[in-house]
Amino acid sequence: MKLIAKKSRLKGTVAMPASKSHTIRAVAIASLAPGRSAIRNPLDSADTRAAVSCYRALGAQIDTADPNLWIVSGNAGQITTPTETIDVANSGTTLRIALGSAALAKPGQATTFTGDEQIRARPVAPLLEALQNLGARCRSLNDNGRAPVEIGGQLAGGATQIAATTSQYLSSLLLCTPLAARDTDINVTLLNEPGYVQMTLDWLDRQNINYQNDRMRKFKIKGRQKYSPFDLPIPADFSSATFFLCAAAILADEVTLLGLDFSDSQPDKAVVDYLRAMGADIRIAADSITVKAAPLKGVEIDMNATPDALPAMAVTACFAEGKTALLNVPQARTKETDRIKCMAEELAKMGVRAEELPDGLIIHPGRPRPANLHGRSDHRIVMALAIAALALDEPSTIETAEAVSVTFPNYTRLMTTLGANIKSTK
Repeated sequence: MKLIAKKSRLKGTVAMPASKSHTIRAVAIASLAPGRSAIRNPLDSADTRAAVSCYRALGAQIDTADPNLWIVSGNAGQITTPTETIDVANSGTTLRIALGSAALAKPGQATTFTGDEQIRARPVAPLLEALQNLGARCRSLNDNGRAPVEIGGQLAGGATQIAATTSQYLSSLLLCTPLAARDTDINVTLLNEPGYVQMTLDWLDRQNINYQNDRMRKFKIKGRQKYSPFDLPIPADFSSATFFLCAAAILADEVTLLGLDFSDSQPDKAVVDYLRAMGADIRIAADSITVKAAPLKGVEIDMNATPDALPAMAVTACFAEGKTALLNVPQARTKETDRIKCMAEELAKMGVRAEELPDGLIIHPGRPRPANLHGRSDHRIVMALAIAALALDEPSTIETAEAVSVTFPNYTRLMTTLGANIKSTK
Protein backbone atom coordinates (compact mmCIF):
# COMPACT_ATOMS: atom_id res chain seq x y z
CA MET A 1 0.00 0.00 0.00
CA LYS A 2 1.11 3.58 -0.68
CA LEU A 3 0.38 6.91 0.92
CA ILE A 4 0.12 9.88 -1.42
CA ALA A 5 0.38 13.27 0.28
CA LYS A 6 0.84 16.88 -0.77
CA LYS A 7 0.69 20.46 0.48
CA SER A 8 -1.74 20.89 3.37
CA ARG A 9 -2.72 23.28 6.10
CA LEU A 10 -3.91 21.70 9.33
CA LYS A 11 -6.63 22.95 11.63
CA GLY A 12 -8.96 21.37 14.15
CA THR A 13 -9.21 19.12 17.18
CA VAL A 14 -8.40 15.43 17.40
CA ALA A 15 -8.33 12.82 20.19
CA MET A 16 -5.19 10.70 20.44
CA PRO A 17 -5.38 6.88 20.49
CA ALA A 18 -4.46 4.77 23.50
CA SER A 19 -0.86 3.89 24.34
CA LYS A 20 0.60 0.76 22.75
CA SER A 21 3.17 0.39 25.53
CA HIS A 22 0.57 0.62 28.28
CA THR A 23 -1.84 -1.70 26.47
CA ILE A 24 0.74 -4.48 26.10
CA ARG A 25 1.82 -4.17 29.76
CA ALA A 26 -1.84 -4.32 30.79
CA VAL A 27 -2.42 -7.48 28.72
CA ALA A 28 0.68 -9.13 30.23
CA ILE A 29 -0.17 -8.34 33.86
CA ALA A 30 -3.86 -9.20 33.50
CA SER A 31 -2.87 -12.51 31.90
CA LEU A 32 -0.53 -13.37 34.79
CA ALA A 33 -3.09 -12.39 37.44
CA PRO A 34 -5.88 -14.63 38.74
CA GLY A 35 -9.47 -13.75 38.03
CA ARG A 36 -11.05 -11.19 35.72
CA SER A 37 -9.44 -7.91 34.64
CA ALA A 38 -10.95 -5.14 32.51
CA ILE A 39 -8.75 -3.12 30.15
CA ARG A 40 -10.67 -0.03 29.12
CA ASN A 41 -9.95 1.97 25.98
CA PRO A 42 -7.10 -0.27 24.78
CA LEU A 43 -5.20 0.42 21.60
CA ASP A 44 -6.53 -1.96 18.97
CA SER A 45 -3.63 -2.40 16.54
CA ALA A 46 -1.51 -5.14 15.01
CA ASP A 47 1.06 -4.96 17.84
CA THR A 48 -1.49 -5.15 20.64
CA ARG A 49 -3.39 -7.93 18.87
CA ALA A 50 -0.08 -9.82 18.73
CA ALA A 51 0.17 -9.47 22.51
CA VAL A 52 -3.38 -10.76 22.92
CA SER A 53 -2.69 -13.81 20.74
CA CYS A 54 0.56 -14.48 22.57
CA TYR A 55 -0.93 -14.44 26.06
CA ARG A 56 -3.91 -16.50 24.93
CA ALA A 57 -1.38 -19.12 23.83
CA LEU A 58 0.22 -18.92 27.30
CA GLY A 59 -3.08 -19.76 28.98
CA ALA A 60 -5.06 -16.54 29.46
CA GLN A 61 -8.61 -16.10 28.18
CA ILE A 62 -8.98 -12.71 26.51
CA ASP A 63 -12.26 -11.38 25.11
CA THR A 64 -11.73 -8.52 22.63
CA ALA A 65 -15.23 -8.51 21.14
CA ASP A 66 -15.80 -4.99 22.48
CA PRO A 67 -12.99 -2.81 21.07
CA ASN A 68 -13.38 -0.41 24.00
CA LEU A 69 -13.29 -3.06 26.73
CA TRP A 70 -11.04 -6.11 26.73
CA ILE A 71 -11.83 -8.70 29.42
CA VAL A 72 -8.95 -10.91 30.56
CA SER A 73 -9.29 -14.06 32.67
CA GLY A 74 -5.74 -14.63 33.85
CA ASN A 75 -3.76 -17.81 34.45
CA ALA A 76 -2.42 -16.77 37.89
CA GLY A 77 1.12 -17.24 36.61
CA GLN A 78 0.49 -20.88 35.70
CA ILE A 79 1.88 -20.78 32.18
CA THR A 80 0.48 -23.10 29.51
CA THR A 81 3.12 -24.02 26.95
CA PRO A 82 1.55 -24.28 23.50
CA THR A 83 2.59 -26.96 21.05
CA GLU A 84 2.66 -24.45 18.21
CA THR A 85 5.19 -21.63 17.85
CA ILE A 86 3.98 -18.22 19.02
CA ASP A 87 4.31 -15.67 16.23
CA VAL A 88 4.50 -12.11 17.60
CA ALA A 89 4.37 -10.65 14.06
CA ASN A 90 6.11 -7.24 14.25
CA SER A 91 5.79 -6.61 17.99
CA GLY A 92 9.17 -6.33 19.69
CA THR A 93 7.55 -5.27 22.95
CA THR A 94 5.40 -8.40 22.96
CA LEU A 95 8.37 -10.65 22.20
CA ARG A 96 10.63 -9.35 24.95
CA ILE A 97 7.97 -9.13 27.67
CA ALA A 98 6.52 -12.54 26.79
CA LEU A 99 9.93 -14.22 26.93
CA GLY A 100 10.01 -13.43 30.64
CA SER A 101 6.46 -14.66 31.12
CA ALA A 102 7.17 -17.92 29.29
CA ALA A 103 10.13 -18.55 31.61
CA LEU A 104 7.60 -19.08 34.43
CA ALA A 105 6.54 -22.43 32.91
CA LYS A 106 7.20 -25.63 34.83
CA PRO A 107 10.53 -27.42 34.40
CA GLY A 108 10.64 -29.49 31.24
CA GLN A 109 8.08 -27.30 29.45
CA ALA A 110 9.12 -24.85 26.74
CA THR A 111 7.62 -22.30 24.35
CA THR A 112 9.00 -21.29 20.96
CA PHE A 113 8.65 -17.71 19.72
CA THR A 114 9.20 -16.18 16.31
CA GLY A 115 8.09 -13.11 14.38
CA ASP A 116 8.34 -11.40 11.03
CA GLU A 117 11.58 -10.62 9.22
CA GLN A 118 12.18 -7.46 11.25
CA ILE A 119 11.62 -9.26 14.56
CA ARG A 120 14.01 -12.03 13.53
CA ALA A 121 16.69 -9.37 12.99
CA ARG A 122 16.32 -7.77 16.43
CA PRO A 123 18.64 -8.90 19.25
CA VAL A 124 17.41 -10.64 22.40
CA ALA A 125 20.64 -12.31 23.57
CA PRO A 126 21.14 -10.13 26.70
CA LEU A 127 17.63 -10.96 27.89
CA LEU A 128 18.09 -14.68 27.20
CA GLU A 129 21.31 -14.70 29.22
CA ALA A 130 19.68 -12.88 32.14
CA LEU A 131 16.71 -15.27 32.20
CA GLN A 132 19.11 -18.23 32.04
CA ASN A 133 20.96 -16.86 35.07
CA LEU A 134 17.64 -16.88 36.94
CA GLY A 135 16.90 -20.53 36.20
CA ALA A 136 15.12 -20.52 32.85
CA ARG A 137 16.28 -22.53 29.84
CA CYS A 138 16.82 -20.23 26.88
CA ARG A 139 18.01 -20.96 23.38
CA SER A 140 18.25 -18.99 20.16
CA LEU A 141 17.40 -21.69 17.63
CA ASN A 142 19.73 -20.25 14.99
CA ASP A 143 22.47 -19.54 17.55
CA ASN A 144 22.49 -15.86 16.60
CA GLY A 145 20.94 -14.26 19.68
CA ARG A 146 17.71 -13.57 17.79
CA ALA A 147 14.33 -15.16 17.21
CA PRO A 148 13.23 -17.84 16.78
CA VAL A 149 13.92 -18.64 20.42
CA GLU A 150 12.86 -21.39 22.80
CA ILE A 151 12.14 -20.53 26.44
CA GLY A 152 11.76 -23.27 29.04
CA GLY A 153 10.97 -23.19 32.72
CA GLN A 154 11.48 -22.64 35.43
CA LEU A 155 12.41 -19.13 36.44
CA ALA A 156 13.57 -19.44 40.06
CA GLY A 157 15.06 -16.06 40.94
CA GLY A 158 18.57 -15.33 42.12
CA ALA A 159 21.02 -12.77 40.73
CA THR A 160 21.68 -11.50 37.22
CA GLN A 161 22.79 -8.46 35.33
CA ILE A 162 21.53 -6.81 32.16
CA ALA A 163 22.89 -4.33 29.64
CA ALA A 164 19.54 -2.84 28.65
CA THR A 165 20.37 -1.44 25.23
CA THR A 166 16.60 -1.50 24.94
CA SER A 167 14.49 -0.87 28.01
CA GLN A 168 12.30 -3.84 27.04
CA TYR A 169 14.92 -6.25 28.42
CA LEU A 170 14.68 -4.77 31.90
CA SER A 171 10.89 -4.39 31.74
CA SER A 172 10.61 -8.08 30.91
CA LEU A 173 12.67 -9.05 33.97
CA LEU A 174 10.76 -6.70 36.26
CA LEU A 175 7.42 -8.15 35.16
CA CYS A 176 8.28 -11.85 35.54
CA THR A 177 10.56 -11.96 38.61
CA PRO A 178 7.87 -11.12 41.21
CA LEU A 179 6.37 -14.55 40.38
CA ALA A 180 9.67 -16.42 40.82
CA ALA A 181 10.17 -18.77 43.79
CA ARG A 182 13.05 -16.72 45.24
CA ASP A 183 14.02 -13.07 45.47
CA THR A 184 15.82 -11.59 42.49
CA ASP A 185 18.68 -9.10 42.31
CA ILE A 186 19.21 -7.30 38.99
CA ASN A 187 22.34 -5.26 38.32
CA VAL A 188 21.73 -2.88 35.40
CA THR A 189 25.02 -2.13 33.65
CA LEU A 190 23.47 0.00 30.88
CA LEU A 191 20.02 1.50 30.51
CA ASN A 192 18.60 3.25 27.48
CA GLU A 193 15.05 4.69 27.51
CA PRO A 194 14.59 4.75 31.30
CA GLY A 195 11.15 6.31 30.92
CA TYR A 196 9.75 3.05 29.57
CA VAL A 197 11.10 1.21 32.61
CA GLN A 198 9.34 3.79 34.76
CA MET A 199 6.10 2.92 32.95
CA THR A 200 6.65 -0.70 33.98
CA LEU A 201 7.41 0.32 37.57
CA ASP A 202 4.21 2.36 37.65
CA TRP A 203 2.28 -0.80 36.78
CA LEU A 204 4.13 -2.70 39.53
CA ASP A 205 3.26 0.06 41.98
CA ARG A 206 -0.43 -0.16 41.08
CA GLN A 207 -0.15 -3.88 41.75
CA ASN A 208 1.55 -3.32 45.14
CA ILE A 209 4.53 -5.40 44.05
CA ASN A 210 7.37 -5.36 46.58
CA TYR A 211 10.68 -4.25 45.06
CA GLN A 212 13.63 -1.97 45.77
CA ASN A 213 15.02 0.39 43.15
CA ASP A 214 18.45 1.96 43.53
CA ARG A 215 18.47 4.73 40.87
CA MET A 216 17.52 2.19 38.19
CA ARG A 217 20.97 0.61 38.51
CA LYS A 218 20.11 -2.11 41.01
CA PHE A 219 16.78 -3.77 41.67
CA LYS A 220 15.76 -6.26 44.33
CA ILE A 221 12.42 -7.95 43.65
CA LYS A 222 10.70 -10.06 46.30
CA GLY A 223 9.74 -13.52 45.06
CA ARG A 224 6.50 -15.48 45.50
CA GLN A 225 4.30 -12.46 44.86
CA LYS A 226 1.04 -12.34 42.91
CA TYR A 227 -0.57 -9.97 40.49
CA SER A 228 -4.13 -8.85 41.15
CA PRO A 229 -7.02 -8.43 38.70
CA PHE A 230 -7.77 -4.80 37.84
CA ASP A 231 -10.17 -2.50 36.02
CA LEU A 232 -8.27 0.40 34.46
CA PRO A 233 -8.29 2.65 31.39
CA ILE A 234 -5.29 2.94 29.08
CA PRO A 235 -3.83 6.46 28.77
CA ALA A 236 -3.57 8.23 25.42
CA ASP A 237 -0.32 7.70 23.53
CA PHE A 238 2.39 10.36 23.39
CA SER A 239 4.29 8.26 20.82
CA SER A 240 1.40 8.52 18.38
CA ALA A 241 0.86 12.16 19.31
CA THR A 242 4.45 12.87 18.25
CA PHE A 243 3.46 12.80 14.58
CA PHE A 244 0.60 15.24 15.12
CA LEU A 245 2.71 17.55 17.28
CA CYS A 246 5.45 17.67 14.65
CA ALA A 247 3.04 18.09 11.74
CA ALA A 248 1.26 20.92 13.56
CA ALA A 249 4.54 22.67 14.39
CA ILE A 250 5.26 22.83 10.65
CA LEU A 251 1.78 23.15 9.11
CA ALA A 252 -0.95 24.15 11.55
CA ASP A 253 -3.15 27.21 11.72
CA GLU A 254 -4.13 25.68 15.05
CA VAL A 255 -4.38 22.03 16.06
CA THR A 256 -5.54 20.77 19.45
CA LEU A 257 -4.75 17.25 20.65
CA LEU A 258 -7.03 15.79 23.31
CA GLY A 259 -6.54 13.19 26.01
CA LEU A 260 -2.82 13.47 26.75
CA ASP A 261 -1.84 13.35 30.41
CA PHE A 262 1.51 14.89 31.33
CA SER A 263 1.44 13.17 34.72
CA ASP A 264 1.85 9.84 32.95
CA SER A 265 5.43 8.56 32.73
CA GLN A 266 5.49 8.08 28.94
CA PRO A 267 8.88 9.40 27.81
CA ASP A 268 7.69 10.74 24.45
CA LYS A 269 5.96 13.62 26.20
CA ALA A 270 9.45 15.17 25.99
CA VAL A 271 8.73 15.84 22.29
CA VAL A 272 6.79 18.90 23.46
CA ASP A 273 9.99 20.23 25.04
CA TYR A 274 11.99 19.41 21.89
CA LEU A 275 9.56 21.35 19.71
CA ARG A 276 9.42 24.29 22.10
CA ALA A 277 13.22 24.46 22.01
CA MET A 278 12.95 24.71 18.22
CA GLY A 279 10.51 27.62 18.54
CA ALA A 280 7.14 25.89 18.16
CA ASP A 281 4.05 27.67 19.50
CA ILE A 282 2.61 25.18 22.01
CA ARG A 283 0.09 25.70 24.79
CA ILE A 284 -0.75 23.03 27.36
CA ALA A 285 -4.09 22.83 29.19
CA ALA A 286 -5.47 20.28 31.62
CA ASP A 287 -6.48 17.75 28.97
CA SER A 288 -5.20 19.20 25.72
CA ILE A 289 -2.20 20.48 23.78
CA THR A 290 -2.65 23.24 21.19
CA VAL A 291 0.00 23.82 18.53
CA LYS A 292 0.40 26.53 15.90
CA ALA A 293 3.01 26.62 13.17
CA ALA A 294 5.91 28.98 13.88
CA PRO A 295 9.41 29.57 12.48
CA LEU A 296 11.61 26.74 13.71
CA LYS A 297 15.32 26.79 14.42
CA GLY A 298 17.86 23.99 14.57
CA VAL A 299 18.83 22.63 17.99
CA GLU A 300 20.81 19.83 19.60
CA ILE A 301 18.70 17.14 21.29
CA ASP A 302 19.72 14.17 23.43
CA MET A 303 17.20 11.58 22.28
CA ASN A 304 18.29 8.59 24.35
CA ALA A 305 14.99 8.53 26.24
CA THR A 306 12.83 8.85 23.12
CA PRO A 307 14.17 6.71 20.24
CA ASP A 308 10.72 6.28 18.69
CA ALA A 309 10.54 10.04 18.12
CA LEU A 310 13.66 10.11 15.94
CA PRO A 311 11.94 9.76 12.53
CA ALA A 312 9.41 12.52 13.22
CA MET A 313 12.00 14.85 14.72
CA ALA A 314 14.32 14.26 11.75
CA VAL A 315 11.53 15.36 9.40
CA THR A 316 10.71 18.39 11.56
CA ALA A 317 14.36 19.41 11.43
CA CYS A 318 14.13 19.62 7.62
CA PHE A 319 11.94 22.70 8.01
CA ALA A 320 14.08 24.47 10.60
CA GLU A 321 16.61 27.22 10.04
CA GLY A 322 20.09 25.93 10.84
CA LYS A 323 21.24 22.38 11.48
CA THR A 324 19.69 20.04 14.02
CA ALA A 325 21.61 17.30 15.85
CA LEU A 326 19.66 14.29 17.16
CA LEU A 327 22.14 12.55 19.44
CA ASN A 328 22.81 9.70 21.90
CA VAL A 329 20.25 7.32 20.45
CA PRO A 330 22.23 4.27 19.23
CA GLN A 331 19.30 1.96 19.98
CA ALA A 332 17.43 3.57 17.05
CA ARG A 333 19.56 1.34 14.83
CA THR A 334 17.99 -1.82 16.27
CA LYS A 335 14.31 -0.95 16.10
CA GLU A 336 12.08 -2.32 13.33
CA THR A 337 14.76 -0.97 11.02
CA ASP A 338 18.02 0.92 11.39
CA ARG A 339 16.10 4.18 11.69
CA ILE A 340 19.21 6.33 11.60
CA LYS A 341 20.38 4.88 8.29
CA CYS A 342 16.90 4.64 6.77
CA MET A 343 15.92 8.21 7.62
CA ALA A 344 19.20 9.56 6.22
CA GLU A 345 18.62 7.69 2.96
CA GLU A 346 14.97 8.71 2.58
CA LEU A 347 15.63 12.36 3.40
CA ALA A 348 18.41 12.33 0.80
CA LYS A 349 15.77 11.45 -1.82
CA MET A 350 14.07 14.73 -0.85
CA GLY A 351 17.29 16.68 -1.29
CA VAL A 352 18.00 16.97 2.43
CA ARG A 353 21.52 16.30 3.69
CA ALA A 354 21.24 14.09 6.74
CA GLU A 355 24.58 13.10 8.18
CA GLU A 356 24.73 9.73 9.90
CA LEU A 357 26.48 9.44 13.24
CA PRO A 358 27.01 6.14 15.06
CA ASP A 359 24.35 7.24 17.55
CA GLY A 360 22.27 9.84 15.71
CA LEU A 361 21.65 12.20 12.83
CA ILE A 362 22.64 15.73 11.89
CA ILE A 363 20.05 17.37 9.63
CA HIS A 364 21.46 20.22 7.56
CA PRO A 365 19.26 23.09 6.39
CA GLY A 366 17.79 22.89 2.92
CA ARG A 367 14.51 22.91 1.08
CA PRO A 368 12.93 19.44 0.81
CA ARG A 369 11.46 18.47 -2.55
CA PRO A 370 8.77 15.93 -3.48
CA ALA A 371 9.98 12.38 -4.05
CA ASN A 372 9.00 8.75 -4.26
CA LEU A 373 9.81 7.46 -0.79
CA HIS A 374 9.99 4.06 0.87
CA GLY A 375 8.71 3.55 4.40
CA ARG A 376 10.90 0.44 4.87
CA SER A 377 7.87 -1.41 6.34
CA ASP A 378 8.48 0.64 9.51
CA HIS A 379 5.35 2.31 10.85
CA ARG A 380 7.18 5.29 12.35
CA ILE A 381 9.19 5.96 9.21
CA VAL A 382 6.04 5.85 7.07
CA MET A 383 4.21 8.31 9.32
CA ALA A 384 7.20 10.63 9.56
CA LEU A 385 7.75 10.77 5.80
CA ALA A 386 4.06 11.56 5.35
CA ILE A 387 4.55 14.68 7.48
CA ALA A 388 7.31 15.86 5.17
CA ALA A 389 5.12 15.23 2.12
CA LEU A 390 2.30 17.34 3.61
CA ALA A 391 4.60 20.38 3.53
CA LEU A 392 5.50 20.16 -0.18
CA ASP A 393 3.71 21.66 -3.18
CA GLU A 394 3.70 18.55 -5.36
CA PRO A 395 2.62 15.05 -4.28
CA SER A 396 5.03 12.52 -2.77
CA THR A 397 4.40 8.81 -2.38
CA ILE A 398 5.42 6.61 0.53
CA GLU A 399 5.63 2.85 -0.05
CA THR A 400 4.85 0.12 2.53
CA ALA A 401 2.20 2.29 4.18
CA GLU A 402 0.41 -0.82 5.46
CA ALA A 403 3.00 -0.85 8.27
CA VAL A 404 1.10 1.99 9.98
CA SER A 405 -1.44 -0.57 11.25
CA VAL A 406 1.22 -1.86 13.68
CA THR A 407 0.54 0.98 16.12
CA PHE A 408 -1.76 3.58 14.54
CA PRO A 409 -4.33 2.15 12.12
CA ASN A 410 -6.35 5.41 12.15
CA TYR A 411 -3.38 7.66 11.34
CA THR A 412 -4.50 8.66 7.83
CA ARG A 413 -8.14 9.12 8.82
CA LEU A 414 -7.29 11.37 11.77
CA MET A 415 -4.89 13.43 9.67
CA THR A 416 -7.57 14.02 7.04
CA THR A 417 -10.00 15.29 9.72
CA LEU A 418 -7.50 18.11 10.28
CA GLY A 419 -7.34 18.95 6.57
CA ALA A 420 -4.40 16.82 5.46
CA ASN A 421 -4.23 16.03 1.75
CA ILE A 422 -3.31 12.41 2.27
CA LYS A 423 -4.77 9.19 0.94
CA SER A 424 -3.86 5.55 0.71
CA THR A 425 -3.82 3.54 -2.47
CA LYS A 426 -2.71 0.15 -3.69
